[in-house]
Parts: sequence; structure tokens; C-alpha cells
Amino acid sequence: MARDDIPPPYTAVARHPMFPDVRHDEAARFNFLAHLNRYLSQTLGAGNRLAWERRVRPAFVAEHGREPRDRHEVRRALNRDPFHRFWSALRRNSMEMRQQNGLSIVLRQARDLAERAAAFNRDQPTLELDPEVTTPRYQAAVDIHCMPGSYHGELFPGDVSAGANYDCGLFATTGGALGALSDGGGQAIVRWVKETRPGWRPRRILDVGATIGHNAVPIAQAFPDADVWAIDTAAPVLRYGHARARALGVTNIRFVQMNAEDLSRFPDGFFDWVQTTMFLHELSGRALPRIIAEGARVLAPGGLMLHLEQPAYTDAMPLLEQALRDWDAFNNNEPFWSAMHALDVPAIMEAAGLPRAGQFTARLKAVVDTSVFPEARTGEGEDHGRAAAWDAYGAWKPAAEARQAA
Repeated sequence: MARDDIPPPYTAVARHPMFPDVRHDEAARFNFLAHLNRYLSQTLGAGNRLAWERRVRPAFVAEHGREPRDRHEVRRALNRDPFHRFWSALRRNSMEMRQQNGLSIVLRQARDLAERAAAFNRDQPTLELDPEVTTPRYQAAVDIHCMPGSYHGELFPGDVSAGANYDCGLFATTGGALGALSDGGGQAIVRWVKETRPGWRPRRILDVGATIGHNAVPIAQAFPDADVWAIDTAAPVLRYGHARARALGVTNIRFVQMNAEDLSRFPDGFFDWVQTTMFLHELSGRALPRIIAEGARVLAPGGLMLHLEQPAYTDAMPLLEQALRDWDAFNNNEPFWSAMHALDVPAIMEAAGLPRAGQFTARLKAVVDTSVFPEARTGEGEDHGRAAAWDAYGAWKPAAEARQAA
């Protein structure tokens, strides 16, 4: 029986034809980091609550004569505690080590990876790169996730190392929770859609902020008659993503370099389904509502808008949990994380023309990959609590006749 206290070994990762060659010692480093991350998040991470309850909160109340008002006061108080600082330093270093290992893997074979990608991409109309598309200032400001060069960095013309680094390290970062192909988000969306609207056959689907298509590929596989558009502003990840999809035998996806703040290429109502997956938190406060508004405009009447994200900060979420979730904003190069998770996304969707009456929230959980986490020997399906989970902000756009009647 699979254990629930250790992550799966890196040997469980799916090595498709575009996947970087990972040597023994490199895989061993990823295994170490996966175990370290699990230890930090579970065993050692529990110490943050003890530090808060036994030292930090009593000291704050003694100093201020009141409880903390918000997550920012909790975070600043925690940052003065030696245990939390120790834990935080370890967590930051684990991410830097993950990026260093992934980068060293792809740098030694960068030219070979670029040649492999070029062979898959050559003369394919389903890959559209536009040198006029510039990196948005809010994305160029930092190396997101501590990833050197972020998604946009290029070492030479045709480089795909950013996408390859992202692909080969994600399994270790998530402890295998997204499956052998790290596509658990896309798999979860497919399952939810098929359960929610059986028999639905969308013709055109737009995936915004697609990077290398981890989530677009399962959707394209589930709806083979649909035309899937995977857009991003970063050329290196699109090159890699297109080649990866082709290597996996998926041909009904177009990878297009485009800024989703301006979807003027598409007429109103062009897509039956518009979505993002763990992308909203990487957007500035100005870009996010613009992208949602453009997505709503190109969404057909009766169509689906879906945004997968971490839970929003609400009054029901304890301030300590909010502060700990905010760690990524201040320590993992996710500058918009904190502000985004405090936004009223449903209100933004409503302002974009998607009425509250057609909105919903749902809890989606990654489909457990039994090649990574085998089922119990009894035959009972189980995920051991290891499958990733998200909140979904969604809406079905009012049908044309409903809008006319209103």
C-alpha cells in the first residue's frame, strides 16, 4: 500500500519525447527536495501554529493590548519569531535549490531540447509566435517562483529551456500530487465539466496563461473535436508546450503568443469556454479585471468561464492561515498573490457582464494518478489526502434569449 507520509520517487514522472534527460544524481536531488518540501509543509510547518499560540500571539497582545486586526499584522509578528524565520528560510532555499537543479538539467542540453522542439514545431500552423508581443511590466519585474529568467527568458533564438525547466521540476515541487504528467489541474477540470454538464460539446476553448499546456492538453484530449487555443505572452514556454503536445499526440491545440488583456483578434462570443488555471494570482490589479472582461466578451452566450485558484481570503478563514498562505507573496516571488486572494473575484466577473445568478463556486480536486499513487490493495480507491485541490470561480454566460428578455 502506498504511504501517505512520503512523496513518490522521481522515477514515476512521465518522460515524453520532449522531456529533458534527467540523470541519476539530478533525480536524486529532486527526490531530496520533494521530501524536504513535504517535511517543511507538514511536520515542521506545524511548528508555526505552536509558535503563534505560545509565543507570538501572547507577545503581540501584551505589546498592543489587543488581537491582530489583519493578516499583515500576523505576518509581521511571525517574522520576528526565530522558529518561523528558520522555517521560512528553509522553504525559500528549497525553492531556489529546485530551480537551480532544474536549470542545470536543461542548460546542459539546451541546444538538443531546442532542436527536438524545432522538429515537432517546424511548419506547424498551430504554433503562432509574435515578436511584437512584449512581456507585461508586472511579469517582467520578478523571476516568478524564483525561476531564473521566469517564463520569458531566452538564451538564444528558439530556446525552450524555460518550458523544459518548468516541466521537469513540477513533479518534485508538488510531490507528485498532479500526476505523472503534472496535469492534475486539467484532469480535474475535465472531470468536473463532464459531471456537471454531461454531453456538452464545446467547439472552441480558450486557455489563458497556458505556459506549457499542462492543463490545456487534458482538455484537448477530452474534447478531440474542439479547437483549443492556449495563449501566453512568453515565447519559450509556448515553443516547448506546442512540441510537448505534439510529442503526446495532441494536435487540436493552437499555442499562440498573445496578451489576454487585448483579445481583439476574436469577435464577441467566439469561444464556448474561457478559463485560467492558477494564473489569476500572477496578474496585477489592473490586468486581472481587463483579462476577465475580455474573456467575458469573447465568451459565447451559454458558455463557461472558469478560474481555478487557491481559496480566497474571507472572514471565515483564520488570520493565521491567511498570513501563512501569504508567504508566497513575500518570499516566493509572487508579488500579486496576497492582493489577488483578497479580491472579490465574483464582483469582477459581474462587472464584466456575468451576472451573479449565473455564477458558482466549486471545489475541484486533482484526479489521482494511480501510476503515481496506487490504489489500496483492498481495491478501494483512495488518494491518501495527496491530490491537489483548488477553488473554482465560474459562471455560465446568460443565453442570448435571456439577455434579450431582460
